[in-house]
Amino acid sequence: MALTEPGLDSQLQQQAGALCGAGLHLARVTAVDRDRYVVRNEAGEVPAELTGKFLYAAASAMDMPGVGDWVCVQYLDAESHAIIHALVPRRSFLRRKSPGKNVDFQLIAANIDVAFIVQSCQFDFNVRRLERYLVMVNEGRIAPVLLLTKTDLVSSAELEHMRTAIRAAGINADIVPLSNVTGEGVSRVRALMQPGKTYCLLGSSGVGKTTLINQLLEQDAPGRDILKTGAVSGTGEGRHTTTRRQLLMLANGALLIDMPGMRELGMLGAEAGLNDSFDDIAELAAHCRFSDCSHHNEAGCAIREALANGTLDQAHYQGYLKLKAEAAFNEMSYQDKRKKDKAFGKRVKTVLKERRK
Repeated sequence: MALTEPGLDSQLQQQAGALCGAGLHLARVTAVDRDRYVVRNEAGEVPAELTGKFLYAAASAMDMPGVGDWVCVQYLDAESHAIIHALVPRRSFLRRKSPGKNVDFQLIAANIDVAFIVQSCQFDFNVRRLERYLVMVNEGRIAPVLLLTKTDLVSSAELEHMRTAIRAAGINADIVPLSNVTGEGVSRVRALMQPGKTYCLLGSSGVGKTTLINQLLEQDAPGRDILKTGAVSGTGEGRHTTTRRQLLMLANGALLIDMPGMRELGMLGAEAGLNDSFDDIAELAAHCRFSDCSHHNEAGCAIREALANGTLDQAHYQGYLKLKAEAAFNEMSYQDKRKKDKAFGKRVKTVLKERRK
């Protein structure tokens, strides 16, 4: 197997060539379980761990390898084990605010070309949550495709209403309806997946992500081992089964990252993603009479005019304001945390220098 199969392209190869020194080889991270890694090379997958130097130099969680990352490794014990020495710069990434009160980034996956954002038509459909996913995807420089699953549980009129709601929110990404019962849409998803490109599935637990992966794997090689799925509840809601992120290879050479459902989608450092996801609002704001318009009471405000005449959806605009305020608050908290971390680091260095005297 050549390294182009797990997604290596000329840009990444050039960066890796300058980073991986003598005795080091290029590999891709296919699974992460706390401080244990699995990497794929030309021969297959091997377990890996980080060097102490790598751990010491990592300033934050974003500096640690994640699923989809390319790394420089040294092989030991007849290439049955690998040591990770360096991380190749990412071309794209998925990250979010760490769950809970900790104000920091959490890396979800890296070097993704297309994100399939999955929502169930029956219990999970929520345009505001969809906007959050789109901000995350756009901020990481990843192309989005929307998958609406469990279409067999809703009428065609209800499905069309969902499409209308998505378009009313200014979302122009492709929409693919899916049914894990009838198989509708699975072939279309399969056709979208190109050899050497990396894809991921984003969505809440139980929306049908694992079932879709199983159908894709079954199309590739009937009878091959497939991923476990949970029982479906009486409401049509599936149960969470995926417990870790992992990179899977399809028979046609496409790569797919399976990951657990995410309950929290906190915004942090998402300015670019907000602008891309709400470009309709940015376009309107550019036509306001005053460049510093706050969109409250100023004369000639294009935003207020669009809200009044119905060309801008009120819920869509309120969703934008909410995400923008959340991102700004978390960014302020993050910068304050970074200042405290740097100050603490300086104090530690000062103490160490005094002890050496």
